[in-house]
Amino acid sequence: MSGDSKDFDDDAAPRGVLALRMLAMPKDTNPSGDIFGGWVMSQMDIAGGTTAWKRAGGRVATVAVDGFVFHRPINVGDVVSCYCDIVRVGNTSISILVEAWALKDRTSTPLVRVTEGTFTFVALDENGNKRPVPPSGD
Repeated sequence: MSGDSKDFDDDAAPRGVLALRMLAMPKDTNPSGDIFGGWVMSQMDIAGGTTAWKRAGGRVATVAVDGFVFHRPINVGDVVSCYCDIVRVGNTSISILVEAWALKDRTSTPLVRVTEGTFTFVALDENGNKRPVPPSGD
């Protein structure tokens, strides 16, 4: 668990929109009893994927994950929320910053940023080939 990054700000608020919320359960632990990093990455990929699917107007696939950092541990019983912020839209790809924040012990304490990373998705057609991402409807 890092937390020593110059860019890390304990007092920051979640960036982007809430895309997924789940409860860390005992079945999600590694042999040491901590929440397994792979579980966290999976949840973040689901959150980013649903955000990319909505922006792309259909099927997407994860093609890269960059800058993945574990800032704090997640414990059994923590409520984990994934926030997504679209940082770049290319011709066929979408890059999304996904931040995981935890409500520790389900109390009223502030959310704590636990993990973040940038996921890149490519838009796919019905045959699994790359396709253009449509223009934004904004």
